Amino acid sequence: MKLVSFHLMPYRPLDLAEAAKHRSAWVLLPNRLYDPVKGAEEYARHIDALVYAEHLGFDAIGVNEHHQTAYGLMPAPNLIASALIQRTSNVQIAILGRALPLVSNPIYIAEELAMLDNLSKGRIIAGFVRGIGSEYHSSGVNPYFSHERFHEAHDLIIRAWTDPGPFTFDGDHFHLQYVNCWPRPYRQPHPPVWIPSQGSSETVTWAAHPSRRYPFLVTFSSADLVARYHTSYREQAQQYGYEAAAEQLGWACPIYVADTDTRARAEAAHAVETLFNDFLRQTFEMLMPPGYTSMNSMKNFIRMRSSLGGARPTADSLIDSGTALIGSPKTVLAGIEKMRDRTGFGILVALLQFGILSDELTRRNMDMFAAEVMPKLRD
Repeated sequence: MKLVSFHLMPYRPLDLAEAAKHRSAWVLLPNRLYDPVKGAEEYARHIDALVYAEHLGFDAIGVNEHHQTAYGLMPAPNLIASALIQRTSNVQIAILGRALPLVSNPIYIAEELAMLDNLSKGRIIAGFVRGIGSEYHSSGVNPYFSHERFHEAHDLIIRAWTDPGPFTFDGDHFHLQYVNCWPRPYRQPHPPVWIPSQGSSETVTWAAHPSRRYPFLVTFSSADLVARYHTSYREQAQQYGYEAAAEQLGWACPIYVADTDTRARAEAAHAVETLFNDFLRQTFEMLMPPGYTSMNSMKNFIRMRSSLGGARPTADSLIDSGTALIGSPKTVLAGIEKMRDRTGFGILVALLQFGILSDELTRRNMDMFAAEVMPKLRD
């Protein structure tokens, strides 16, 4: 199993009571609630945690992209990846992911990732996403064209990495007379591409296509929904005429490990609740703007929200649904192995810091996971 230590880099000093007075922790949250001095300390501590994951033996460390939110302080994940490259030696760096429809020129993403791949000598994993609905409010991009822009930007980036340049690209949304990617990627033909998602059926069909076979990572979903999406991917692969491999299925999950179930819940309960109830808090119209997704995917998303136990899930409901794995090493390992038995997934993206979880508890969690859970997953 491939193990990824993933970080959202939340702004933990956020005044949660003051933030609750506003409609959302995204886009509308006044930036006067951000203290640059405290924010600078947060960046340093979060980067330290990711660097420490290499010492513990993780295969990869992961970052991502979000805009105008306290949920994650990485509007430019390429910059965080660059800092990580300089402080690590062997671990892969997964950028999960870049929101392709939001950019005016996808060649910039192709160049940035190729440059990072050279700086790291082939350690970059490229995660491509459409960006959640709120990103379209932040960027001003019409969500109706989200799928079209994503697919066209993806095709342009892959061609820029693999086709000799210069060449002309004339799409519906992006028009370039000269496509000539300098530098070229260090890893040939290009860095691995992963697709994080919250379960869009269209994304499953697209990612599983034989020309791509991209790993599909299910995020922030109950155990039943993770199994459903993994099964959907496997069934789609079979319709395409091949069997999906374990390394094509991934699961991103908040995880906390302590000596006992009772201690783990006591230490992590409030933090995981702040992740889902404070940092992820958004109005539905902001999260799902008109035209952003199909009706079928909209229904799946509403079903997923229901599985989390309503508008404000508790730690108990998150644990009971399998949305979060919190407990003793035995309990956490059992949750992972149960999902592996159900779907055969081969990529675990472990969110070992979440919400307001402190540096001390994050480090203790990482140590416990690496010492008590990781070796058994390796075996």
